[in-house]
Amino acid sequence: MSIRRVGVLMNGVTGRMGANQHLARSILAIRDQGGVPCGDDFIVPEPMLLGRNEEKLRALSAAHGGLPWSTDIDGSLANPDYAIYFDAQKTALREAAVRKAIDCGKHVYCEKPAAETTQAALGLYRHAQAKGVKHGVVQDKLWLPGILKLRTLLESGRLGRILSVRGEFGYWVFTGEDQPAQRPSWNYRKADGGGIILDMLSHWRYLVDNLFGNIASISCLGAVHIAKRWDESGAPYQADADDAAYATLLTHTGAVCTFNASWCVRVRRDDLLTLQVDGTNGSAVAGLRDCRVQLAGDTPRPVWNPDEPGTLDYFDGWTPFDPDGTHGNAFKAQWELFLRHVAADEPFRWDLLEGAKGVQLAELAKISWDTRAWVDVRDL
Repeated sequence: MSIRRVGVLMNGVTGRMGANQHLARSILAIRDQGGVPCGDDFIVPEPMLLGRNEEKLRALSAAHGGLPWSTDIDGSLANPDYAIYFDAQKTALREAAVRKAIDCGKHVYCEKPAAETTQAALGLYRHAQAKGVKHGVVQDKLWLPGILKLRTLLESGRLGRILSVRGEFGYWVFTGEDQPAQRPSWNYRKADGGGIILDMLSHWRYLVDNLFGNIASISCLGAVHIAKRWDESGAPYQADADDAAYATLLTHTGAVCTFNASWCVRVRRDDLLTLQVDGTNGSAVAGLRDCRVQLAGDTPRPVWNPDEPGTLDYFDGWTPFDPDGTHGNAFKAQWELFLRHVAADEPFRWDLLEGAKGVQLAELAKISWDTRAWVDVRDL
């Protein structure tokens, strides 16, 4: 066995998601386990932290044993020791940075959405193809333990023909007035690329396409439920980006998928994200980690009587579905596949074109909201 080291430039990982999911729980976890097995080799990522805030970079580096870091983006991109550029900056900064990395011959991997518009996202895909570099976009929810279990169940055919999907996502994001918000303030400003439609419709695109059939059309209503928030310095600002989205998606297979996403909702369900899938032979409910199934033979017979207390416990009769055992971190799973793609040319289909499809759905959702109409989803 031999070690193949791959340098990874990581831009924008001083934020919560980048620091936790991409750096600590993915790249450093892969390094700590000895790398990703690939034939007779182990692929070991060697990260360098990039960003604009020297103080944050220094602190993050120190927290992980003194990782190399730099605020010199151009100089780092010129360093031949680093083959991959990863971008987890805020959306408005991503397109220019990824394009520059492609120009420098780096393989690129980035958070979603890949860009603010479909045209820009497609431009990145075409540019990467023309330059001959490998490329990918984070589509982490496909590797969540609950979604992997659901996928296995769907592929078994036990649910029969899929009729409908109901997705619920979200939680209460504090305004920042009385206690700190859990999300950065740029998420709530249009000028900075904020908005839950651009954020979450990109997720719904790859989830629905991969699990239930390609999306054929969309109807969406967005909302700015809370128009005044407070930023990281405690200053009030006008929140003009959508903080909730209510979408209906129709697939080519005829499945009707309704997805609600909100940063203004208090959770009373199994998880922060739940999908209920109803089929002719059974139903399933999947969250971030768990999946439960109720087949036709276990389906209760409710009697509608609002004048008497109900006698059925509707949470009974659902059986945990866990055929594959333990699953790891979803971000780490996709990182491992991308590292094998770069180092060993293994297939990787979650590329910049797939990322552009997510941006396209978000863009069409906004058109639907503006026009109060169904909008068809064309092939890119």
